[in-house]
Amino acid sequence: MSETAVEEQVPADGFIDPVPMEEDPAQLFAGDSGTLDAAVRRVLVRLLQRRFLVAERNRAQWRTLLENQQVIESRLHDLFIHLVVDHDRGIAYKRQVRSAELDVPIMLKDDPYSRAETLVLVHLRTVFQREQGAGESSARVDVEEVEQTVLTFFDPDDKNLAARQTEIRNAVRRLEKEGLIEEESEGRFRVTPLVEIVLSNERLVELRAWLREQNQENER
Repeated sequence: MSETAVEEQVPADGFIDPVPMEEDPAQLFAGDSGTLDAAVRRVLVRLLQRRFLVAERNRAQWRTLLENQQVIESRLHDLFIHLVVDHDRGIAYKRQVRSAELDVPIMLKDDPYSRAETLVLVHLRTVFQREQGAGESSARVDVEEVEQTVLTFFDPDDKNLAARQTEIRNAVRRLEKEGLIEEESEGRFRVTPLVEIVLSNERLVELRAWLREQNQENER
């Protein structure tokens, strides 16, 4: 292109007319200095807000995650957070970076399970493991079955049965909210693969040993 042609494209005052902000595709809102597309930002926010991103329930976001995994990981690393993508199970989740050599601000707080929630979780994990070992593709439980099993780990002399039952039902609701179980019909739940991530096999063995000790003490 000739010098004359270039000069013809520049306004006489030497300045280029500004492009209105609303016509700038890189900006999603006033003052936006972000560099990620809207879809990628939504996946990043979901990972920060929720405990898990499950491919089966969020196929579009899962695809966006896989296509932009490196940049999403980079953004999370800026916050001292690891991204874990389990391709076999189709599950993505985050973990707090912890280091003895580095002063890491803790952003993700552990919200511990109550006794009843832990007991329900152990039962769900046990059922899931048993059904997998039997070659089943999925595991299901009834809330009455869960309740009866978990009640055996409480003090048999406790007369407030209604309170214990309420604890167990509340525990089931929390685990359902976290996606570890899904209600298929009233009182019947499918155990999801998330239970394996929340409760590893090694931790399951530890908890089973602890529960046996607790039962032995109750029987004395």
